[in-house]
Amino acid sequence: MTLCENSNCVPGFLLCLLFGVLPRVYSETLSLNGKWSLSNSNGSVLLPAEVPGCVHSALQKQGYIQDPYFRFNDVSYRWIAFDNWNYTTTFTVSTQLRSKQKVLLVFDGVDTIASIWLNGIGVGETDNMFQRYAFSVRDVLKDGDNVLKVSFLSPVLYASDQRRAHSAYRVPPDCPPDVQHGECHVNFIRKAQSSFSWDWGPSFPTMGLWRGVRLEAFDVLQLVLLSSVPLYSVSSSQWRVHVELHVDALQTTNGTISLSVPELESELIFQMQFLRGRTKKSFDLHINTSSEVKLWWPNGHGEQPSYLLTVGGFQDGFTILNTETKVYFRTVELVQEPVVGSPGLSFYFRINGKPIFLKGSNWIPAHSFQDRVTPDVLRDLLQSAVDANMNALRVWGGGVYEHDLFYSLCDEMGIMVWQDFMFACAMYPTDEDFLQTVREEVLHQVQRLKSHPSIIIWSGNNENEAALATNWFDIPESEKPTYLTDYVKLYVDNIRGIVQEEDQSRPFLVSSPTNGFESEQEGFVAKNPYDAHYGDTHFYTYTEDCLDWRTFPRTRFASEYGYQSWPSFSTLQPVSIEEDWSYNSPFFEHRQHHDSGNQQMLLQASLHFNLPNATDPHRRFTDTLYITQVMQAQCVKAQTEFYRRSRSEILEGKGGTMGALYWQLNDVWQAPSWSSIAFGGKWKMLHYFAQSFFSALLPVSFEDEGMLFIYAVSDLSHDLKLSAVVSVYDWSALDPVCTRRSESLLIPGGSAAAIFKQRVNPLLGGCGRCSRLTCLLAFHLEDSSGQRGPTNHHFLSSPKDAQGLQRPNITASVQEDKSLLTVTLHSSAVAPFVWLDVGNIPGRFSSNGFLMLSANTTVSFNAWRPTSAAELSKALAITSLADVY
Repeated sequence: MTLCENSNCVPGFLLCLLFGVLPRVYSETLSLNGKWSLSNSNGSVLLPAEVPGCVHSALQKQGYIQDPYFRFNDVSYRWIAFDNWNYTTTFTVSTQLRSKQKVLLVFDGVDTIASIWLNGIGVGETDNMFQRYAFSVRDVLKDGDNVLKVSFLSPVLYASDQRRAHSAYRVPPDCPPDVQHGECHVNFIRKAQSSFSWDWGPSFPTMGLWRGVRLEAFDVLQLVLLSSVPLYSVSSSQWRVHVELHVDALQTTNGTISLSVPELESELIFQMQFLRGRTKKSFDLHINTSSEVKLWWPNGHGEQPSYLLTVGGFQDGFTILNTETKVYFRTVELVQEPVVGSPGLSFYFRINGKPIFLKGSNWIPAHSFQDRVTPDVLRDLLQSAVDANMNALRVWGGGVYEHDLFYSLCDEMGIMVWQDFMFACAMYPTDEDFLQTVREEVLHQVQRLKSHPSIIIWSGNNENEAALATNWFDIPESEKPTYLTDYVKLYVDNIRGIVQEEDQSRPFLVSSPTNGFESEQEGFVAKNPYDAHYGDTHFYTYTEDCLDWRTFPRTRFASEYGYQSWPSFSTLQPVSIEEDWSYNSPFFEHRQHHDSGNQQMLLQASLHFNLPNATDPHRRFTDTLYITQVMQAQCVKAQTEFYRRSRSEILEGKGGTMGALYWQLNDVWQAPSWSSIAFGGKWKMLHYFAQSFFSALLPVSFEDEGMLFIYAVSDLSHDLKLSAVVSVYDWSALDPVCTRRSESLLIPGGSAAAIFKQRVNPLLGGCGRCSRLTCLLAFHLEDSSGQRGPTNHHFLSSPKDAQGLQRPNITASVQEDKSLLTVTLHSSAVAPFVWLDVGNIPGRFSSNGFLMLSANTTVSFNAWRPTSAAELSKALAITSLADVY
């Protein structure tokens, strides 16, 4: 047992005695979750409602409205957000609870503008969806029934009123683009910015109690928050756990505190005085150097072990604090250093001293109504990320700070989190009231979340530096200093200041994209925040050829990029009717919230694919959905592979890319978007592709002036001696025409290197009668034990120009062996982008959207509910590229 050395130490034997006594009950909690009633402002609507919940969910559950996601209901139900609403509940409290010296009414999440009434007495107000509120109510409680009422103001009208009150100057943008069917002035209210609409989501300005409500009663003191952040000292090669106790004490209280990580034989025991009121006490528990600390690693780089930290508090032989939490040990650095032979600075993350290439996506809210985001929804989406070999997600700044479970699952799964603060694509007011609620929000969220090792960086906002620098909002030059001053005041003087004071364990960026240190040198708004020599980059283009690697920026870090697609028909069918099932229908135009998005998808697809032309309208419709997914998957694949092979190269001063986070992982409703997982959890073709292009070991091809290059990309920790095996196939045959193998080359772990180089024409000339139009390439990596990593493909011409591509007439047989369902496919020809769809049977295939180069291929199906081979066989539809021509 390790004890502290100061005069407040307590002998170890006394601690044993203290743990041996019976605890006295000093606190009690009463949940107020469950059944409430809900009414609108004039009382014309009165219905039961669940808490946690929101108005829209309650109205739908009680049959007042249909599914808000059905057809045009996002516009039809605008009236809901323009009314005021009241949540009411009646409850009784025990004599024991009322006898406590202090009783708090705690709201973990109020959305958003509300006044709180208990037994007709106003006890508080709220104005921020992202805060925790606690109101002292002991003297307001009474025997028998207590009536709690939460009165909500329309968020739309409130935001509009706030905008009018801010008369000094405009704070843009006023309204979203018309194509989004959204509401105005969302930047004047602290709620999810996307709830007023976005280019991938609907406008549902919610109201409600979106997280739990409870009474907390206590006599001596109450533990409000416990945080534990491991810190490593390079000079002493020693870990310490920085522990913070946030305590609400009724009077100045003396006690004995014990901190312990038993598995590491580390303990600290000392006398402590808690002053009256809300206080924060900080302690450092030094970890016994004789204990080997197991480190937390990102997915693909190691395990995610945790340790149990126990915290005890004792007064006069009685327990006054008793809690425990998980502790994970890891270090994180954001490295921005001069790059040899290049202007600018590097931009990459070191975890536990190891440079890590971040592979993943961007996370948006999983539903417009947060009460619908169940633990299963979070778990399934995050598991899908892990199953696609991702190690990182960026929690985007226009949504919400996610539920505690989200971050705990990321801890357990090894998913690194880039955490934005909730500001996006807008300027914001900086009057004192707004700044004060932001300060409280940031303080609460940092204190709540900083114990999670998965969070590796805080970022102040999404795209607001770029918005100012490139003048998205047409601000006159003479007025720009006002907005620059507001920008620095909000994100630097306030948000950054709070974060750096509260959390020294991880880096902070003011914005994304940003030039990082260079942006700071330029007053925090760089002249060009997209400069590829610095920081991170967001990049989108919909008219240039997405399969030409020259299109993409050779950036240090790609934190956003992507292309849209439509989800599968089975995803759209529940929210549409037959007359909607046309690519040019009013429904399809209404559902597309990105200007010209539907046309851009077809334009990009037409560069390399023939667009569907079936005479049957429904078949042409479903084929068009398919071709948008093919296009999206190929485009994001090409861009991601470019970033991954650029990790070890600096060309013309650019490169050294160390992150690829495509936009976006998930969907908020059934609509076209940049997502790889459709609403409901169904994988799009892109997500199946991500399984391969995020593999730890990956072969990547590209051409440059007639020369074919194949790179070996490795995220492994060890070196491998590898060769590239390239097979040439004729589009009209299933056996390779010829095969070429490179000499073995030592590929260092954590690098990308050229392993195969040959001009295309000589390569084909040695393979019979092959030409660019008649043949394609498949290739993989091998070591002495055989193939390593996935097989990749390289098209020598656009598939629409391929000669010999024919319908493969694929047949399938479904087998069931115990709980394993498999589908065996037989093809008569080379079949690109083979897509298996089983309608509304939930689950996913082991592989999908693949290039079929052999007569027989077998894949498995992981069902998310009980099903059978017969049901799966009946629902199975198979599509390949030639089938849609």
